Amino acid sequence: MHLSPFFHNLRNAYQSELDDLRTNSEGHDVLDKRLAEKRRELGFLLKVMEEDPEMVAVVLHQAFQFSSPGVMDHLLAQEADELPTWDSISDTIAIASWAREMVQTILNEPMGEWFMTIAASVEYMYHKPLSAQEREAAELIGDNADEEGKQDRDALREERHEDNHTEDHDEQEISERAREEAGNDWMVEQGFDRKD
Repeated sequence: MHLSPFFHNLRNAYQSELDDLRTNSEGHDVLDKRLAEKRRELGFLLKVMEEDPEMVAVVLHQAFQFSSPGVMDHLLAQEADELPTWDSISDTIAIASWAREMVQTILNEPMGEWFMTIAASVEYMYHKPLSAQEREAAELIGDNADEEGKQDRDALREERHEDNHTEDHDEQEISERAREEAGNDWMVEQGFDRKD
């Protein structure tokens, strides 16, 4: 398995995200509890899936089974702008029944298919240890990978931002109104008068 700098960076970020969730301040393993909380927050997390996919991908931890490791290994050698579509790889990936509703919610998002490719990739990497040769190669590119991966993600983000600027602005206004309305509803539930 050869990792492109883009996936080397994501592998480390995903591992760190799971490590952060794994234990509480007393050192107890609370990963399952924290993942359950994250899964309940999926609607909110979808807002950051493009900027920080590894933070959102943890909701699908343990959700995938891979029937074609060769497809995934090939995918992981690609740079950010060369990723295959979700449709082209999804028939080689089984999704756990508990995760199917979340996956459908994600796929309904404008960047959902892109994110699903990323989520499956980081989960595949998490469960597949590197060989000694792959570790050496990863160490050689490691110093440059973080910066190159960040640059790739920033370039893709900028490109998508330009393409969706007007759409994003409209969605942001709608989202802000929805958040304000939800806040007003919550205040009324707490016994306060509705804010005009």
